[in-house]
Amino acid sequence: MKHFALIGAAGFVAPRHFKAIRDTGNTLIAALDPHDSVGILDSYFPDARFFTSFERFERHLEKLRFQTEEPRVEYVSICSPNYLHDTHIRLALHVGADAICEKPLVINEWNLRSLEELEAKTGRKVYTVLQLRLLPPLLELKERLDAQANRQKQDVVLTYITRRGQWYHTSWKGDEEKSGGLAMNIGIHFFDLLTWLFGKAEHSEVHLARPDKMAGLLELEWARVRWFLSVDVNDLPEATRQAGKFAFRSITLDGQEMEFSEGFTDLHTRVYEQVLAGNGFGIDAARPSIELVYGIRHSDVVASPMLVHPMLGR
Repeated sequence: MKHFALIGAAGFVAPRHFKAIRDTGNTLIAALDPHDSVGILDSYFPDARFFTSFERFERHLEKLRFQTEEPRVEYVSICSPNYLHDTHIRLALHVGADAICEKPLVINEWNLRSLEELEAKTGRKVYTVLQLRLLPPLLELKERLDAQANRQKQDVVLTYITRRGQWYHTSWKGDEEKSGGLAMNIGIHFFDLLTWLFGKAEHSEVHLARPDKMAGLLELEWARVRWFLSVDVNDLPEATRQAGKFAFRSITLDGQEMEFSEGFTDLHTRVYEQVLAGNGFGIDAARPSIELVYGIRHSDVVASPMLVHPMLGR
């Protein structure tokens, strides 16, 4: 049994990590969050020590590292706001633990190199959560694409629309300096998916850049991709809203649509299984999408694009 600590225990995504730790037969022994609304811990790990002070949490992990009568922390799960990921990963490695960090691993691409240097110095590992790579229909698509003998560049349309209320824009998620903006906070999984499926980015254009929606064009090694991201509920397809659902994920390859809005329930558990087996997604896996999104964030909007996502035509 492995012993975990977790940072960001009051956040939206933390319960998925609690469940993954429990379902893989491991235990949480310490948790941190500046907010104390963490009663969810009682459903998973009621005996876990809880801290609202970063300094006390750090000292506790250091104490466990050097005292033999209590188990030391072997993994630190990081569910904190994006701009704190780099700091919290460093904490994990400095106390002799591996880090399992939510997306995006970091906001700025230059942080990746220093984290690699810290991995080498400490002998510990940094893992990230790229759960779409483990979704069965997308794994099947990856296998089909890789098996093509005479692979040609495909026309791809990627659409991700998910409802977010007014709170989103006044929280840290709506602050680009803290979240990396919509392309980083909402889109990073999908840009990772695209580079994983279709190879390295060769050209990028931004056609729309608003706090609540973005769109653009990507030229990848094996695809020309028109992409659209939105947290505006009004962009959801009518059929999705009528079904009482508030997220729509779709990828179309040469006119053939694959809608993959379901099947996300246990993906964090699958990620943890991969990490514990030594096959988790590390810094190298995260790099292409982080570099790509960094470029998108700092691109000018093309005034009169030639090829746009169908949503822009509306």
